[in-house]
Amino acid sequence: MTGFLDAPDRVAVPFWQAVTGYGLSDWREDGTFATLLPAAGDAFLRVQVVGDGPARVHLDLHVDDLPAASYGATALGAKLVEIAEGLTVLRSPAGLLFCLVEWAGESVRPGGRHGLVDQVCLDLPEAVHDREVEFWAALTGWERGFSDLPEFSFLVPPAGMPLRLLMQRTGGEAAGMHLDLACDDVDAEVARHAGLGARVVRRVPGDWTTLVDPAGREYCVTGRPPFRT
Repeated sequence: MTGFLDAPDRVAVPFWQAVTGYGLSDWREDGTFATLLPAAGDAFLRVQVVGDGPARVHLDLHVDDLPAASYGATALGAKLVEIAEGLTVLRSPAGLLFCLVEWAGESVRPGGRHGLVDQVCLDLPEAVHDREVEFWAALTGWERGFSDLPEFSFLVPPAGMPLRLLMQRTGGEAAGMHLDLACDDVDAEVARHAGLGARVVRRVPGDWTTLVDPAGREYCVTGRPPFRT
């Protein structure tokens, strides 16, 4: 699974390099795609310059049989957007954009530091929440787990997966996705991000802080032990 940071320009790319401590590949596809490169392990975060806004997040799921996975996704309720060589673009029942891509053998998760991007949160309005959770559980084959907070549940990834999926029941009108970063010290990590150019939006003491990156994209710094190899 790969997390994509989509934005109309490259303004937030240096920020995410600094946050993660990862390098950056050469830009490709006419300067629209690049990969954040960890010092060890396989890459799982990419940046993409898109033709519209706002800045957002989408997921790529890497599969070993693209035609079969594409058919399976549509049978579960996904809507086909585009088919290209090595790529199928779809929308989930709630309208979340995601891609199925051919697996290239990635299997080694990067190790953690004091903080690590390790989770994609699906923000799901009440009207679509249950259907969307069922869809992603069936699509991934991951078991569902439950949080102490009633608005949250999650899908348990297999060992070595760099990203897990958190499901949040929201009061909004449209579904969305955002990245979560796990860390040992939320206050210290938030201060570091603010020094790099992020803006604090809200704090939930003892749990998480929501910030906005330089492209205007929300993400969270959470008080969870970072996944480590």
